[in-house]
Amino acid sequence: MSLDQAVAGQAPPDTSAGAAALAEEGAPAGPPPELSRVVPVSGRRRSVPRWLRRTVGPVALLVLWQMLSATGALHEDILASPGTIAATGAGLISDGTLPSAMVVSLQRVAVGLVLGGVAGVALALVSGLSRLGEDLVDATVQMLRSIPWVGMIPLFIVWLGIGEAPKIALIALGVAFHLYLNVYAGIRGVDAQLVEAGTSLGLGRWGLIRHVVLPGALPGAMTGLRYSLATAWLALVFGEQVNADDGLGFLMNQAREFFRTDVIVVCLVVYAILGLLADFLVRALERLLLQWRPTFTGR
Repeated sequence: MSLDQAVAGQAPPDTSAGAAALAEEGAPAGPPPELSRVVPVSGRRRSVPRWLRRTVGPVALLVLWQMLSATGALHEDILASPGTIAATGAGLISDGTLPSAMVVSLQRVAVGLVLGGVAGVALALVSGLSRLGEDLVDATVQMLRSIPWVGMIPLFIVWLGIGEAPKIALIALGVAFHLYLNVYAGIRGVDAQLVEAGTSLGLGRWGLIRHVVLPGALPGAMTGLRYSLATAWLALVFGEQVNADDGLGFLMNQAREFFRTDVIVVCLVVYAILGLLADFLVRALERLLLQWRPTFTGR
């Protein structure tokens, strides 16, 4: 009974008879029609495919870019229009210039990533698994890490010449630092209680490393790999400015001399696409290797 009904001396309406009548007539039970028409916000959001939501920003940027170019607000000498860039990219692909440059750049990144990855992971294992190794390695690596690796280009040219070696060395250097920091942090971030549990179960030193420490450090290693790939592409941009006769950086240098902003943007777009593909592969590898570690994926 509500307060108003109690004051007025009225009894609350009996809804049991109406409910019984509805039950006898076979009316389906459920929420009132007004409530049934309410659609949760999350349901409306999920009804739109995620890939479509993710394309809204880039498409809007392209439309705005094309409009500015068509109206003359953005001059071709400053930045070519998306249509011009697409035509230029198609021409570079058809004559084989762009595929050839991509192959050369990918080879440089792959070799630098392998060399830097092996060095970074090895140093992280030595430093992370042993206090003596940490005393011998970590201080030196931290000191070298504070030096801007791009500033090493003049020394690499003096030491290694102007061929492929300084370009690959620059990529390897950037990759090694990121992997070292993340793998080392992953090893030292393993829960000490898990180590104690493994010890109580009879695992020796190498058993603990294999079954407890390395699996616990794997998420950090995957994060380091993602950062390393991004750094590898960045180092490639700088490295290919050093007397390159092929590759994406070589195309960009030639385009800069002739003020071809369309070619420069094509190369930048290729860099971005290759970086996204590499990140996608690392994400797929992460999902495969870390199936045992469920994480929050957003709501």
